[in-house]
Amino acid sequence: RWAWWSRAWRSSAGLRRRVATSRWEAARGSRWAAPGAPSVRGRGGVAGGRPSVTPSKTGTGGRSPLDILHGRGEGRPLLWGVPQPPLRALRGSLLWRSRWTSSIKGRGILVRSPSDAPSQGEGGVTAVGSPPDTLGAGEGRAFGLFCSYSFQTVFVGKNKPQKDPLSSFRWQGFKLEEYLIGQPIGKGCSAAVYEAAMPFCPGPQDRADSSRLPAVQQDCGSASQRAEEEPVVKHQPKGAFPLAIKMMWNISAGSSSEAILDAMGKELVPATGIALSGEYGAVSGRRKPVLGRKKLQPHPNIIQVIRAFTSSVPLLPGAFADYPDVLPLSLNPRGIGHSRTLFLVMKNYPCTLHQYLQENIPDVRLSTVMILQLLEGVDHLVRHGIAHRDLKSDNILVEFDSAGCPWLVITDFGCCLADENIGLRLPFTSSYVDRGGNGCLMAPEVITASPGPGTVINYSKADAWAVGAIAYEILGLANPFYGHGDSTLESRSYREDQLPSLPDHVPLDVKQVIKMLLQRDPNKRLSARVAANVLHLSLWGDSVVASRSLKPDQMITWLLCQSAATLLTNRLAEKSQVETKMKMCFLANLEFEDLWAAILLLLAWRSHSG
Repeated sequence: RWAWWSRAWRSSAGLRRRVATSRWEAARGSRWAAPGAPSVRGRGGVAGGRPSVTPSKTGTGGRSPLDILHGRGEGRPLLWGVPQPPLRALRGSLLWRSRWTSSIKGRGILVRSPSDAPSQGEGGVTAVGSPPDTLGAGEGRAFGLFCSYSFQTVFVGKNKPQKDPLSSFRWQGFKLEEYLIGQPIGKGCSAAVYEAAMPFCPGPQDRADSSRLPAVQQDCGSASQRAEEEPVVKHQPKGAFPLAIKMMWNISAGSSSEAILDAMGKELVPATGIALSGEYGAVSGRRKPVLGRKKLQPHPNIIQVIRAFTSSVPLLPGAFADYPDVLPLSLNPRGIGHSRTLFLVMKNYPCTLHQYLQENIPDVRLSTVMILQLLEGVDHLVRHGIAHRDLKSDNILVEFDSAGCPWLVITDFGCCLADENIGLRLPFTSSYVDRGGNGCLMAPEVITASPGPGTVINYSKADAWAVGAIAYEILGLANPFYGHGDSTLESRSYREDQLPSLPDHVPLDVKQVIKMLLQRDPNKRLSARVAANVLHLSLWGDSVVASRSLKPDQMITWLLCQSAATLLTNRLAEKSQVETKMKMCFLANLEFEDLWAAILLLLAWRSHSG
């Protein structure tokens, strides 16, 4: 019976294909015939019977390339194009290849650009020609959009953070007793950070001693008293302690795990998927509906919290010297802290950006790459609707590749805005609403906001402004918004012409990016994505912006060369790994409109400079 049914099914394959083909032919003339929609001609339109697309003369003005008709009405983005002919009777890899090709063709074939695109670049600078004049026909622009999607498809999977140090301990690391804790690394206004290590899986003899904390010692008072924000640096072999444990100071959150996670949930925004899979996995499952906090996807320039758990507060080295008042009563009779708190496990980085810049003066190219890394990290936050709100050189960690090039990682999300309901627009109805952490590097639109009914603070470009201020430190100058004296600026009242001049050896493109990042008006300020594209083109895209008559095929050829070189360099690892990872970030986040905005800005700046 099964053999007969199989033969009958195979014999009817031709009939089924003909029926499907007739349905597709009918769909070409009826389903996509909405008013103002792109018209699809039949077999007589192009050779080979493939559908060709003619853009409509009406109904497309003022809309973005994706705001195009989608068959039955207006306002829906045309993502997958017209219906494709039925697939041939393919099997295995040939079938999947045919499906992939059909879907990609459908995605790129009908993406058109508006005929009246604005001719003004981002940041208030008039561009040298509008995108339609520069690009030519809509087909080239559609092909550019299709190529940007293709580049993202290739590089998104490769643009990953470094390997989890605890990847071999999948179900371990959720108890403080499992770690070897060393000397303090640093402390801030709400936590202390210690170096730590996870020993190898204990044997039967070692497992009997696992109930006690191996490296927790009584305080010896050896750590000196420091300022609250100044890190306590201890030089230890990095291989001995590959991890860092951040112990939060619990003063008002209570001692229950639910209350602690509720009060300190912002610290868990960069946590990985398994960070809370241990003892308090059930609590983490209720975290999103209760707290409404967003989940941040991993990024190479963002810290990863690989373990998070609550535990009793131990007496760690330097506790009485550095933070005696926040200890619980069981450890300090005068302490005001609770007996339990939140512990975060992260990778141990060699130093902070502030410490690195105190001992090193990077050259201009390296400084540009470092600024570019911060912009990539901020752009990732903005894409996920998160604002850090406490960016400063002490909250940026640094590690080094094999060539000694620094790689920057944004950390400390305790002051971030990551609300599922409001996104990056914070209702500022009362002075009790928290605006963020660092007042010196608070964007003008944030620090000058007055609380009241209907007042909303938009944080979409606030972190980008902070990157512009930190760029002065990276270039070897004093931060203009730090210190005391007549030369110190305040973000509340400064003017753009009061910003210190950058040295002559700094390239014009970098100067303009920093100037546009520090614009008081957020509408004139560069976004992190466009600023990152400008720096990337300035570093590796001279062949693209050198031509005054840039065409889509030239840009696509350059992108293909960049992709091939990046993939090859990533395999061979002969050049700087940092530059290779930055190119991967650029290609993984490639957006057609943002890339052309950056190109037009570069052309405008260079034409005005002569």
